[in-house]
Amino acid sequence: MDHTRGTARRRPAGPAATAGVAALAVMVVLQVASGVSADPARFVTPIVTVLAVSAVCFAAAAQGLPRALAAFAAAALTGYAAEAVGEATGVPFGEYRYTDALWPKIGAVPVAVCVAWGGMGIAAYVVGRAIAPCWAVPLGAAALTAWDLFLDPQMLRLGLWTWAEAGPYRGVPLTNFAGWLLVSLLVMAVIRRTLGTPDRLAGPVALYTVMAAMETIAFAAVFEPRDPLVAAAGGAAMGAFAAAAWWRMRRVETVRPGPATGRARAWQGRRPWHG
Repeated sequence: MDHTRGTARRRPAGPAATAGVAALAVMVVLQVASGVSADPARFVTPIVTVLAVSAVCFAAAAQGLPRALAAFAAAALTGYAAEAVGEATGVPFGEYRYTDALWPKIGAVPVAVCVAWGGMGIAAYVVGRAIAPCWAVPLGAAALTAWDLFLDPQMLRLGLWTWAEAGPYRGVPLTNFAGWLLVSLLVMAVIRRTLGTPDRLAGPVALYTVMAAMETIAFAAVFEPRDPLVAAAGGAAMGAFAAAAWWRMRRVETVRPGPATGRARAWQGRRPWHG
């Protein structure tokens, strides 16, 4: 069992972690503002930007800024490559097109989309690692795909992209979610390669949890028209991953052996007899 995580969470928060909390707070303020704005689309880029800043800061607190930035860049570039191929060929998400609502763009892909892959990719990877370190890549990919249960319906509402053929989930085809899971596996793999195994987990898990809560509230009570189906589906999916991550972190903290216990067990292991 990875007992270092309990120790890491008790270390004093450094400036990077503090910056991550501040960026997370700004993201919440921007999301509230977008919910009451007559033009919520203009908040998309600022929201995903501070989301990414928060994720990078939390990752930097655990693994250092160079590795955090490398992980973000690798995830964002992987997301960009998938989106560019997908927009041009319909593989792996299905046929869709970005509108001109989000700027700037790199080719046909809005920069904000790449930033979102990087920021939420880091958060989802840490959620997967918190639940089960050995299964961080598939669990993180599933956690990231769960976010799209909110993301696609919301972005369709805002007119940020369109599907060639409407699907059964609020106009989203099911191929989209299969494509998300596939790309998310690649994103998790490159994050694991570049970021490694962070031992500070609470910050990114909090970021993921806040996003789940804000999206659930928005679809259930803020957006017009309200959408209880998306609120329930996305809230249940993201909420399950968030709850599992917090539960596992709490469990590791509870069973983490103290220094005296650890020394006693180590000495007992060296004894040539039982008793």
